[in-house]
Amino acid sequence: MKLLATLNPEYASDKEADGFKRREAARAIVFDADGKIALLNVAKKGYHKLPGGGVEAGEGVVDALMRECREEIGCQIAIIDALGEIVEYRKMFKIKQTSFCYLAKVVGPKGEPMFMPDELADGFEVQWVPFAVAKQLLMLDRPDDQGAVLYMIPREKIMLEAAKHALTEPLVDGCGNGRCY
Repeated sequence: MKLLATLNPEYASDKEADGFKRREAARAIVFDADGKIALLNVAKKGYHKLPGGGVEAGEGVVDALMRECREEIGCQIAIIDALGEIVEYRKMFKIKQTSFCYLAKVVGPKGEPMFMPDELADGFEVQWVPFAVAKQLLMLDRPDDQGAVLYMIPREKIMLEAAKHALTEPLVDGCGNGRCY
């Protein structure tokens, strides 16, 4: 998978990063039948995010993405295309995170999310919005969380830009760059 970006706003050195815990995550821009995308409003923290999260022990990246979408947006998905990787050197948490980013579509009916207690406390709610609106909402976000300011919001903007580019490329066999999942 190609590298989309490396985020290192805290200027972690290579030596520091060598000691960081490694974390993998799977994330997606998920389209519904109306062409809207899933966006999670983290109301009490002042920002939005795309669905996805950490890969658990013994779990593959694609399996993690499927699980995260069931939990966060209440939907089964099918992957349309791989967008690429975003690497984050999160010095404040001593974590090097690699997010594997995808385009996906909803398969079957939309259900209810199964938010974790901390997500409920942060005011998580699913919104289905046009692609352009998602970009605008991210531009207007004013998170009170430094991790969101330095990593989440920039990561989501990079994903949306990569998706915009991927969506203008011709599809091969309906699978985007010849890759089907």
